[in-house]
Amino acid sequence: MLPTLATEILEYAFTSDKPLYKTTLAAVAQARHVRPVFLERQPRVERFAQMIATLGRPQLTPAANTLLSTWLLKKHGPLLAAFLDALKIPHDNGVVETLPKAVDDAALRSAVDQLIMKFPAQIVAVYLHAFNEMNEAHWPNLEALLNDDVRLQIRRDP
Repeated sequence: MLPTLATEILEYAFTSDKPLYKTTLAAVAQARHVRPVFLERQPRVERFAQMIATLGRPQLTPAANTLLSTWLLKKHGPLLAAFLDALKIPHDNGVVETLPKAVDDAALRSAVDQLIMKFPAQIVAVYLHAFNEMNEAHWPNLEALLNDDVRLQIRRDP
């Protein structure tokens, strides 16, 4: 994802969810073989850059997923709810107990179009990719949309 978006996610955790931030920082520190205080003493810009680079490592996937899913749920709950509402999937503020094994192609395309019109495209893309990767129900039509629809491509800074 864009480093600016990754920084926004860390900034959100830093300012709005201290326990999540501390847990993420501890995971990064452990992976880098340093104490958390070493990272905390660095200027935030440097610290966040190191955290972003480290969270991309495969062994930190659980920590990165927790950070991402918490940010999506807490900061972008209306986006999650809009997607599930458009698909007529019962939820509790964007949290679903069980997902259907499949969704209709037209309904999915319509839901994605609605999200893109209402929310920033990059955040919609991040959400849908995370939704597809983190949930048990892997819908082939969502996978195809994520691969084929240019609006849903995760952009990276050059």
